[in-house]
Amino acid sequence: MYREITRNIEVTAKPSYLPEQSNPENGRYFWAYTIEIENQGEKTVTLLSRHWVITDGEGKIQEVKGDGVVGEQPSLAPGSSFTYTSGCPLTTPQGIMAGSYLFTTEEGELFPVKIPAFSLDLPQAKRVLH
Repeated sequence: MYREITRNIEVTAKPSYLPEQSNPENGRYFWAYTIEIENQGEKTVTLLSRHWVITDGEGKIQEVKGDGVVGEQPSLAPGSSFTYTSGCPLTTPQGIMAGSYLFTTEEGELFPVKIPAFSLDLPQAKRVLH
């Protein structure tokens, strides 16, 4: 699990490889990632947008920007959290995702919240002992 805290907003990321949605012979590797966003502060905040930087194993960078997450712009009261799962296809068996969210306070103050960088790597093959 990967964690980052910015201005009392904790973002936790947990990636997992999905072999059933991958096709390595055709250069398709697919990961799901679950993000939990927890408001540890004293004010209600709203997530407005996201900005992802996805780097594959060959160093090719793709940026993804958009409103909200999974079609929502969640408001988080103090002590509350929001969890969602999304996915990322790559053409290489490894990569890295990182980024940020743009939040606003009820007073209209905008501020970025860092998303922790996390690895997208194929699970290690189990070693068979003889």
